Amino acid sequence: MRASLQTSRRVLPLHQSPQARPTTVSGVYRAAARLLAVNGLYKGDFVPDAFDREMDVPHFLRPMSIVAALKCVTTGDPHRTSLLADEAIAVLALRLEVDGEGPLLGGIFDLEAHVDAWGDVESRTTESAVAVLEGAADVSEVAA
Repeated sequence: MRASLQTSRRVLPLHQSPQARPTTVSGVYRAAARLLAVNGLYKGDFVPDAFDREMDVPHFLRPMSIVAALKCVTTGDPHRTSLLADEAIAVLALRLEVDGEGPLLGGIFDLEAHVDAWGDVESRTTESAVAVLEGAADVSEVAA
């Protein structure tokens, strides 16, 4: 019986696990918070040297904007999006104010721009971005 348990057990390496990427909005926020805590918050673009003119470090290892982090944790690439990343961006944009204003509600690019504008505030730190993402994850879990 012991041999059948061992042979019937399926062992998957972490990189092939279906849970390697978040599957909920709150999971996306938590994963993005961890990614920013490790890589750092970048202001002004998705990642530094986005066109690789000076750097050869893979983009997912560079400091990145909040929007890029949300995309990266769902797709593995800070430039590719997914429906889950778009949902997380939309929900987060509605929680943030920039100069006392909410986002324009024209489409996903307006929502991305709003989240980026919040992250680009001069006094914004990596720690504050991580705290907002963790808070958004908590609220998303309560709402679910």
